[in-house]
Amino acid sequence: MTGTLYGLGIGPGDPDLITLKALRLLQAAPVVAYPAPDDGDSLARAIVAPHLPGGQTEIAIRMPMVAARFPAQEVYDRAAAEIGDHLAAGRDVAALCEGDPFFYGSFMYLFGRVAEQHKVEVVPGVSSLTACAAVLGAPLAARNDVLTVVPAPLPANALSHILRDTDAAAIIKVGRHLAKVRKVLRILGLLDHARYVERATLSEQRILPLAEVAEDSAPYFSMILVHRRGEAWTC
Repeated sequence: MTGTLYGLGIGPGDPDLITLKALRLLQAAPVVAYPAPDDGDSLARAIVAPHLPGGQTEIAIRMPMVAARFPAQEVYDRAAAEIGDHLAAGRDVAALCEGDPFFYGSFMYLFGRVAEQHKVEVVPGVSSLTACAAVLGAPLAARNDVLTVVPAPLPANALSHILRDTDAAAIIKVGRHLAKVRKVLRILGLLDHARYVERATLSEQRILPLAEVAEDSAPYFSMILVHRRGEAWTC
């Protein structure tokens, strides 16, 4: 008998937003793996810390949290080999992923390395997209609206082309691209319809109209939601 790798979506940050299925598998697994920065604590582990029963083997997958070096292929190669050893020995492994594993989730890089040789089950989680909409009190889209997920690192001309032709957008990975995104939205006449949230559902959560965000940069865990009508329910 070989073990199963469970890719657990653990939600955007609030420990209470983990699903019942993910909680059950997390507490039953003898091995828990999670992403972590080169130095310091893991956000993924911090999210589930209140739920850990203790006594589990832990694998911290330490990697550079820098876009230019992500994904760190050699890091995932080593992590997949270590996890594979546990699976081959019959031990299940719960791999944690903030948000949802397959919505820009880092778990996909483990999945691609492990799934051909071992059983893998993905447990969806509350994504940052739906969490930000909830804390903002801003429905994402309605009726026949086209909702577009837009990575902020795209060039300004690409952002402008995409945002000009969609009804609603979730702009993710804002970080140091805040000023660029704000300028594009201002030119398109959408700035007053854009709302900004950082660290949704965490104690440090912050919500502002985008026009009132003074900083030239934002944390990685930030998002801008914009709807062409202002509100999705508006006719």
